[in-house]
Amino acid sequence: MSKPLRLGLAGLGTVGSSLFRLIDEEADLIASRAGCPIVVSGVSARNRLRNRGIDLGDVAWFDDPVALANDPSVDVFVELMGGEGGAAEASVRAALSAGKPVVTANKALLAKHGNELAELAEDNDAVLAFEAAVAGGIPIIKTLRESLAGNTISRVYGILNGTCNYILTRMERENLPFETCLAEAQRLGYAEADPTFDVEGFDTAHKLAILTSLAFGTKIDASSIYVEGIREITTADIEAADELGYRIKLLGVARRTETGIEQRVHPTMVPKSSAVARTDDVLNAVAVDGSLVGEIVLVGPGAGGNATASAVAGDIVDVARGLKLATFGRPAKMLAPYVQSDMHAHEGGYYVRLTVVDRPGAFASIAARMAEKGISLESIVQRRRKPSAEAPATPTPDDPQPVILMTYATTEDQIRAALDEIEKDGHIAAAPRLIRIEEL
Repeated sequence: MSKPLRLGLAGLGTVGSSLFRLIDEEADLIASRAGCPIVVSGVSARNRLRNRGIDLGDVAWFDDPVALANDPSVDVFVELMGGEGGAAEASVRAALSAGKPVVTANKALLAKHGNELAELAEDNDAVLAFEAAVAGGIPIIKTLRESLAGNTISRVYGILNGTCNYILTRMERENLPFETCLAEAQRLGYAEADPTFDVEGFDTAHKLAILTSLAFGTKIDASSIYVEGIREITTADIEAADELGYRIKLLGVARRTETGIEQRVHPTMVPKSSAVARTDDVLNAVAVDGSLVGEIVLVGPGAGGNATASAVAGDIVDVARGLKLATFGRPAKMLAPYVQSDMHAHEGGYYVRLTVVDRPGAFASIAARMAEKGISLESIVQRRRKPSAEAPATPTPDDPQPVILMTYATTEDQIRAALDEIEKDGHIAAAPRLIRIEEL
């Protein structure tokens, strides 16, 4: 068997510690598949004294991850620190500049600097591998870059954040408000103390930007993604979706259109019969529409130490085997400039929740405003407000009442223009709630 492949491991958090343990406990299995032993020769982390449940033995410790990346005892640099810049960026650049393969799980780094890092890797005949950066243990990067290389991709979409999926699942199952489910997610370790990155959709957007590049051969442009989080979703919305045959999920969607690539992250009503609708709790699901295979769906754990370490280990084994592929599926210099499709031209059905003042002519006025903008309504449902965790007071006959509108396919511009006019008419007591419908 060949000489050992020596890893420099930067970051010993949940994923880094799980990877170290995996390499130690499954050494023979990994060596048989890689064609050589895989060993950790050096590590770097912020706190040398922290108890991580692993025995580093005589593995060399580096306070500076850049020094680890440059050390001659390191054949492959594994970056598991996280963050779009700082030490993570500096050490990855150092390793690639030295011609060393890099394996990373850092979606924020790739979303911000992926184009430059891909060129740097190719200029120095190095590998930049990142299966673990999107959807944890689901092999979606390999699927898009290798298995579907003969397909023209028209759409890629999915549930890419387990925290949001857990919160929405709990809200539905137990009729609990968002804040209660968020607090439980934080208690269980699914959500950070500051959950903004997850619940406002930015984590999903970073992952979607990477998938878009792989699927459509464009440069990464995370700044062009339309992003909307789940904070405003209520149990009333979830209950209405259920009655109408849908479930609400936070989706990332990238789609090829006649005018460019549409990238969007937002709460979405999906048919109960769809695979993504049946993906619950912290699981992720990614679907790809290919010209030859039709739609394929991959479902699995999108985060967690073992699932993410599994993906990292797969990339390390590929490096050991000598697999060398263009970072985003084609040479970085051949990636096309990203051309953004206008989100306001997006076309589809919409769920609209209005809080309507109970007065004569209100419904007729609302329907008229929709008709003026060319919007056809599939249904109008008036639902008497009832006590809930979010609105516990007993309603009175004079209270504004929720009205649910379901539209046929229309454009973002048309629906927003109609809602602007409805607000001006003064028949509603709160801002409209809009949720897109994705027919999967």
